[in-house]
Amino acid sequence: MIMKKILLFLTAGLLLASCASKKKFVELQTNYNRLSTEYQTAKEQLAANRATIKSLEERLAECRSGSEKMQAAYAKLQGSLDKSLQQNTEGNVNISKLVDEINASNKFIKQLVEAKDRSDSLNMVLTNNLTRSLSKEELKDVDVQVLKGVVYISLSDNMLYKSGSYQINERAGETLGKIAKIITDYKDYDVLIEGNTDNVPIKQTNIRNNWDLAALRASSVVQELQNRYGVDPKRLTAGSRGEYNPIASNDTGEGRQRNRRTQIIITPKLDEFMELIGQAPDDEE
Repeated sequence: MIMKKILLFLTAGLLLASCASKKKFVELQTNYNRLSTEYQTAKEQLAANRATIKSLEERLAECRSGSEKMQAAYAKLQGSLDKSLQQNTEGNVNISKLVDEINASNKFIKQLVEAKDRSDSLNMVLTNNLTRSLSKEELKDVDVQVLKGVVYISLSDNMLYKSGSYQINERAGETLGKIAKIITDYKDYDVLIEGNTDNVPIKQTNIRNNWDLAALRASSVVQELQNRYGVDPKRLTAGSRGEYNPIASNDTGEGRQRNRRTQIIITPKLDEFMELIGQAPDDEE
């Protein structure tokens, strides 16, 4: 009888220990899952921050380049002034007229800088608004960059089109809708849709070559933006670069996949810059 009681006591102890261990394991598993989720979120945020830093570094490089050009222009003007002062000593130059020309040139340079700064600021806002509107899944197939004052939105072909076709698939609808909203909001921008392929020849009887395929795909996106999302067709242009604008080697499957893309290129309208250039002061020798 005593032996039975001892066995019962030991069995109960083991059961309690087992329950405690299982509870501890569940607690550890929960903590592990939470930490894994936080780690993945941190990785994604780090990648987004690195992309923003890269874009800002490119803009800083452009500003530095522009500053060097303006300094060179200023040095040239200063040289003209020095030369004119020397000639004036000999009675050959009207100093007052030269000073007016220099002031006009400086005013023109200032106008150009202000116009470029406005364009750069709008580009950054446009890019940030678009990036924030896209989901993490969409960002895997959409690349947004600002290069030399132009916004490039690169879309992979497997996201946009049905396999081996130029027909827009349903998966692309939501993403194109977000891009169309940005295009509609920024009415002072022109939009070029540019098709690109890899170098593998197309094998369809109704499509002659990769030039045709890229052009048809660009045209499909243009018509989708116009007919489904109401983008003004006067702002849209469809173009093709076929296989002749690769961004990766066509020797690998991954490279060919990167080259099969459609780019939506958003540029400020050039009217303002053309008007400024038309107002440039004459460069009299």
